[in-house]
Amino acid sequence: MAGAEAGVNVAYAIGRKTGSAVVRNRLRRRLRSLFDEQLNLIDQGFYLVKVEGPGRDLTYDELRVHLQRSLERADVC
Repeated sequence: MAGAEAGVNVAYAIGRKTGSAVVRNRLRRRLRSLFDEQLNLIDQGFYLVKVEGPGRDLTYDELRVHLQRSLERADVC
């Protein structure tokens, strides 16, 4: 768990309306990977990432853009 070692702890809230367990787990794995890419830019702390229905249809690159924008809005990177 690279994130915990760097002082970045992330929890994911992905509701059932987003899709089946397979879809929710795929999203969680993608987000985990994207957070690992940004790890050196993110301030230490605890983060909660909420994904709603339309998030299931995003490609990996689109998800990266949305995550980056969210982190910038939250002023954590």
